[in-house]
Amino acid sequence: MPDLDKRKSNILSVIRVSSGNFLEMYDFFVFAYVAKQVGDAYFPGGSDFAKLMAAFSTFAVGFVMRPLGAIILGAYIDHVGRRKGLIVTLSMMSLGTLSLAITPGYASIGIAAPIIIVLGRLLQGFSAGVELGGVSVYLSEIATPGHKGFYVAWQSGSQQVAVILAALLGILLNYYLPADLMQQWGWRIPLLVGCLIIPLIFRLRASLQETESFLAQQRHPTLGEIYQTTLANFRIVVLGMLMVLMTTGLFYFVTAYTPTFGKEVLKLTSLDALTVTLCVAISNLFWLPVVGALSDRIGRTPVLICCTVLTLMSAYPLLIWLVGAPSFANLMLVELWLSFLYGAYNGAMVVYLTEIMPDSVRTAGFSLAYSLATIFGGVTPEVAEWLRHETDNRAAAGWWLMLAAGLSLVGVLWTRFSRGNTSQPESAYVRSRRK
Repeated sequence: MPDLDKRKSNILSVIRVSSGNFLEMYDFFVFAYVAKQVGDAYFPGGSDFAKLMAAFSTFAVGFVMRPLGAIILGAYIDHVGRRKGLIVTLSMMSLGTLSLAITPGYASIGIAAPIIIVLGRLLQGFSAGVELGGVSVYLSEIATPGHKGFYVAWQSGSQQVAVILAALLGILLNYYLPADLMQQWGWRIPLLVGCLIIPLIFRLRASLQETESFLAQQRHPTLGEIYQTTLANFRIVVLGMLMVLMTTGLFYFVTAYTPTFGKEVLKLTSLDALTVTLCVAISNLFWLPVVGALSDRIGRTPVLICCTVLTLMSAYPLLIWLVGAPSFANLMLVELWLSFLYGAYNGAMVVYLTEIMPDSVRTAGFSLAYSLATIFGGVTPEVAEWLRHETDNRAAAGWWLMLAAGLSLVGVLWTRFSRGNTSQPESAYVRSRRK
């Protein structure tokens, strides 16, 4: 009975702590989904391409703030505790969500409209810089022995639930709302739904308990000490950043860019593109915990190497095939394959990143590595659109995905074979299972 009670308590903790990740990704995906309407509402004038690029640039600007949020808020969480820090990040994120949902368009308040939107994105980026790291570290510290991969995978799993909800809302809006009403005000509906969810998420997160691992620390380092230790371990941060590149590049392609790719590049309907995105999110939600649990058994490194090599081999050829034979079925096949690669890689990579970071700067180090990589991944929609426009190659986004996979493979191999290898938490567990 005590074990059962502990398991129930951990399940509730997973839901409570992951709820903030849900809000972050819900808002990010909705922004990408309504990028065209955002461009028309807040960046009038110019060509459709220019307005779309302005909207994607606003989407990407939040990622620039992530490293700063990772350093400042990550150190704060490592100093004061996981629970208090995660409530602070949720508060900041909520303000950013509200700014986009309720700010009038350029026609109503002029230049103030895009300024408010950009400031809201910057605030969201600042809080998101540590949100993912704080949640991942919390989950790794409450995980039962031998199940870290499975537990930590639910951080990314909560993001997939957000994409599923956002895609379902998009499908319903496209089905019931005429295109002109969707253009005028319908695009704000999913943003307002996100605002309605905020009080529930605050209630869930406020009931979090501090982790036993943090409470067991004899002394919590000061902010200055955390910054010094993070700097001393910057090599690990850089290696972590390299490993995260493939995750961020693939994720923002298969979720944030897919609606635009389906409509603008393949000339499919919005309903088709959103249906594919919905199926991708369901696929991600399946593969993340499955491969996270698998990595608990066979180790993280084999999974990471396999996924990066497969992405290098398949990303561009598949997109070439897709743009040559555009259809709903073909888009579904390609996106589900990329979804598998993302889910499998991320299921092993995120927990691995928590394991290689020193305990005293685990949140700050993890968050900084992930945030630096997310600058790369966050501009995926913008870069993919720019590459297509400049090269007249509709499959050019595949080059970006291959670059991300190649750099991540370098990071994985470098971490695995460098002297002072910090991958021992994984191999130690595998060895213990064999005894």
